Amino acid sequence: MKKKFLLFDIDHTLMDFSATEKKGLKKCFDSFGIPFTEEIFSWYLTHNRKLWAQYESGKIPRDIIFQNRFSDTFAEFSINADGNLMEKAYRQALSEGIDLIDGALDVVKKLHKTHELYVVTNGLASTQEKRLIDSGLAPYFKAIFVSEVIGLQKPMPEYFNYCFERIPSFKKEEAIIIGDSLSSDIQGAMGAGIDSCWFNPNRVHNETAFQPTCEIQYLTELLSLFEIL
Repeated sequence: MKKKFLLFDIDHTLMDFSATEKKGLKKCFDSFGIPFTEEIFSWYLTHNRKLWAQYESGKIPRDIIFQNRFSDTFAEFSINADGNLMEKAYRQALSEGIDLIDGALDVVKKLHKTHELYVVTNGLASTQEKRLIDSGLAPYFKAIFVSEVIGLQKPMPEYFNYCFERIPSFKKEEAIIIGDSLSSDIQGAMGAGIDSCWFNPNRVHNETAFQPTCEIQYLTELLSLFEIL
């Protein structure tokens, strides 16, 4: 596949957010003296995903996620704790998480030699930038496009248009987005008129209307996909 501009999602694509998330939550709950049970963890994950989905569809502003996800969790389990303080502690814990998906750094290093790499993410600017730097990924990307800074988010076409306008000599036919989220990355690519590569390590069945151009299970597959020897 002949492409020049590779737009990478971060969480669950290059960085193992699930590992970072669980370790960060446990650290914060322990510091607050709150038992971190599987029941609480499962409820939080489901609720957090719902809030992010509402944000990506434009139903709620991003700040609502951070204002509500811990407060709602504590209310659900009758926990007497300050959700806002937990949110601040959790953001700090997340920024320290540099767990990588297998092969991420090596693949990015090799692709960097022949392609132009960019980050497209809906995360928090301070958190994502620190994680990219500390993980060693940052030097291989020409720019990092963060929804918090732009004021727009994936999958909005306006978000992608903002990015495209700031990539020198950009051509849609020479671009592809690589990400794990069907609703954010793949839908976003379809709306923006560019190709997409769905990173699907668990081989989840796609029951949505969002169809990627191609699909991979391992990041190392990108090397053969983009003809890197």
